[in-house]
Amino acid sequence: MATWLYRIGEAAARRAWTVILIWALIVAGVAGAYTAFHGKLSNTFTMPGTQTQQLSDELAQRFPSANRGSGQIILTTGDGTALTEEQKQAFSSALSALPSEVPSVDAVTDPFTTTSKLAEAKTQLDEAHAKITAAPSQMEDGKKQLNAATSQLEDGMKQIAENEKKLDDSQEQITAGRKQLDDAQKQLDDAQAQLKDGYAQAETAGSPAAMMEQLNAQQTQLTEQQNALNQQRDTLTESQKQVDAGRAEIASKKDELAEGKKKLDEQRNQLQKTENDLPAQREQLERQQKLYDFTSGYRMVSEDQSTAIATVSFKKKIYEVPSAELQKVMSDIESANLHGATVQFDANLSESALGGGSRTGEVAGMAIAFIVLMVMLGTLVAAGLPILMSLVGVVVGVLGTLSLSSVVEMSSTAYTLGLMLGLAVGIDYSLFILNRYRTNLLDGMPKVQAIALANGTSGNAVIFAASTVIIALVALNVTGIPFLGVMGNAAAFCVVVAALIAVTLTPAVLSLAGTKIMSKKLWASIDTPQKIAERRVQDAERTEKPNGWLRLVLARPLLTLVVGTLALLAVAAPMSQMRLGLPDASNYPSDSAAYKSYALVKDKFGEGMSAPLVAVAHTPANMSEEQAQQAQIDIASAVKERGGANVQAVVPGGMTDDRTLMIFQVIPAHSASSVETEELVHELRAVTVPVQGSEVSLGIAGQTSGNIDVSEVLAQKLPLYLGVVMGLSFLVLILVFRSIMVPLVASVGFLFSVLASFGAVVSIYQLGFMSSLFGVDHPGPVLSFLPTLLIGILFGLAMDYQMFLVTGMREAYVHGKDAATAIVSGYNHAVRVVVAAAIIMISVFGGFIFADSTMIRPMGFGLAFGVLVDAFIVRMTLTPAIMALLGDKAWWMPKWLDRLTPNMDVEGAALSEKMSEKIQHERESAAADSGSKLGSE
Repeated sequence: MATWLYRIGEAAARRAWTVILIWALIVAGVAGAYTAFHGKLSNTFTMPGTQTQQLSDELAQRFPSANRGSGQIILTTGDGTALTEEQKQAFSSALSALPSEVPSVDAVTDPFTTTSKLAEAKTQLDEAHAKITAAPSQMEDGKKQLNAATSQLEDGMKQIAENEKKLDDSQEQITAGRKQLDDAQKQLDDAQAQLKDGYAQAETAGSPAAMMEQLNAQQTQLTEQQNALNQQRDTLTESQKQVDAGRAEIASKKDELAEGKKKLDEQRNQLQKTENDLPAQREQLERQQKLYDFTSGYRMVSEDQSTAIATVSFKKKIYEVPSAELQKVMSDIESANLHGATVQFDANLSESALGGGSRTGEVAGMAIAFIVLMVMLGTLVAAGLPILMSLVGVVVGVLGTLSLSSVVEMSSTAYTLGLMLGLAVGIDYSLFILNRYRTNLLDGMPKVQAIALANGTSGNAVIFAASTVIIALVALNVTGIPFLGVMGNAAAFCVVVAALIAVTLTPAVLSLAGTKIMSKKLWASIDTPQKIAERRVQDAERTEKPNGWLRLVLARPLLTLVVGTLALLAVAAPMSQMRLGLPDASNYPSDSAAYKSYALVKDKFGEGMSAPLVAVAHTPANMSEEQAQQAQIDIASAVKERGGANVQAVVPGGMTDDRTLMIFQVIPAHSASSVETEELVHELRAVTVPVQGSEVSLGIAGQTSGNIDVSEVLAQKLPLYLGVVMGLSFLVLILVFRSIMVPLVASVGFLFSVLASFGAVVSIYQLGFMSSLFGVDHPGPVLSFLPTLLIGILFGLAMDYQMFLVTGMREAYVHGKDAATAIVSGYNHAVRVVVAAAIIMISVFGGFIFADSTMIRPMGFGLAFGVLVDAFIVRMTLTPAIMALLGDKAWWMPKWLDRLTPNMDVEGAALSEKMSEKIQHERESAAADSGSKLGSE
């Protein structure tokens, strides 16, 4: 590897402009790829296999409206006075225009319309209660009226029966009268026949006058009798008509009474049905009342009427909504004439719509790095070169990473981590090669050869150091956590680019820098062979003499070890209280839009309104509507009872058409990152409710529970990942140092660095110790993936410092120096560049402590503090002290293991020796040639 890198460095030095052109084309290529393919970044972290993610996937299929992004818009008067109707109408109008103005907006929930509907529902319930309450009395009155009507009907029937009897009697009389008339008529007809016979006899007798007179008198009498009979018959006919009319009237009254009886029967049946249905109606009303009562803790307009919350629902997840559309939502509402009222936006809207943000901290960090380089290297060109190299690496690394953001779900933290690491290692890697190049020049080596050797030696160390960082970062994929793997891959890519630039572009630029790489005074110190030789002697004497801090450490190694260990344990102690989580609006800076909206909602509605949970229940199939309502009540009651004071409200959110999946919005009483809300999620997931003979368990989804799930999974993976990294570091260091104790000391030292970094982060960002100094307005849980990232990154950086400091000690020991002298020699050989590299790392990482993102801030601090502890306390203090106490035992290694272990020439010592011999031979040949020429003269 060293020889290969030597050749690369030599070629780059000889063809500098070609190398620069290649990298310029690469920069242009990734810039074009970024422009063409970059996508929207996300600040939402998901975890496959967790309950939240499983439920989210199911809701996306069965209940899409419950699985989309949303944001809150808060309208307020600001002074506690009630919102006017004019302000309400203006806000409602602005809201109603959003779906047509912004393509991604699906719907808006108007707080005033919703409140009005809730009030109407309350009125309707009150009216229904009044009707139900009055129903028994009304039914009693109805029964009395029916009974009275029945009595009247019965009286009518009796009267009809009496009239019918009278008509029957009349009919009998008529019938009897007709019979008498018929008998009288017969008698009259018989008398008429006899009279006729008498007329015949009288005619035969010659019609005697006396006989005729008698016969005429009889005829007159019969005629009168016939007239009387006819009159009686007319009277009976008239009576029959009256009877028939009476019967017709009775028949009509019977029909009327029958119709009346039918109506009474119908009314009686209806009254009976109403009476029978009343218990069911009362139960239905009670269910509706209970469902309404669950919303009592849920308000969209504050009690003092000064503040209202509107919800904007999108057609996709919030991180998929283009920033321009989120910005338009806010600008449209802000530009509306709200007649003196103001609006604020929650974190989903305000933070997702943000672009880059301030880079003041990063610029300050780079400025400090430049100052350190100036002090160390002495010229502007030398100080600016590592920074230029890091910037080129960051451009390629970050833009290359973001080019994949349209096909890979990526958080803004991923590229920021790459930016952070790319800047830090980019400066350090170039610095290591630059420093070795200067050393080679000071040793009298020609420029191209000095560059090539620097690339083959320090470049080899850079590649090894970068490899350890890359392995640790790529190893984040083994956690099985996708977003963490993406972060690791993005950061690893930036480190790869930084390493490639260090061993290709840096040699090319060095060859063009010429004499500007060192000060004139330094060049003057090596302008003759004698001065070069004198400098070598001085350097050899200086490297074997302990100075400054090392002298103090070696004077009291045991005391140093005890004090240093106790100090690290004290710093690490708060780690025992570490609680992992993801930041929410309650942890944002006080002057941020997200925190202002959170504080307003907390004051007017309760802080849980900003952290709703989605409860999901899978219920039995084939339930009726009434059974489904009762299931909603039972489940909501169980949630309220189990959550207790930690639940502000439970709002049934609907169910699928087949009634087999129900959702509920649970409003916690505390913020998303609070201990109480975390406990509430666990409590609710333990809820089981009997529904139609089945035990229904409750699932919890939503962003709040998702953050809790992510934090818990990361906490579970943390010990495993730490163990893997510790084991890996031990094995790698055995290869590098061919020792057991040195790798053990290095690995344990790394553990102490990590724990101390954890403790410091917990102290400031969770417990609030000196929080104001670091701009932490509202302490909260430690960023859930921060410990894992710290382990991976600090491992790589710790191995860098270990290698640059201790490999020199090993080389000195292998080449015959005693253990004590080897410690001093190796330390002095590397300490200057390690100190500069560490300060640069701390400066660059520290620049992110005051970043806009609440996720990046603790990350910057943790890395800066971790480098500080590892470089200055563990590597430059405790490691020399322990090795001084161990003496020769520090380099002990079993013979069988020594035979199996391959030789890892990390710093290219063999190449360096070979080149030194070659240079020495060339110098001797040149001197001999010069001597022979003089002799011949």
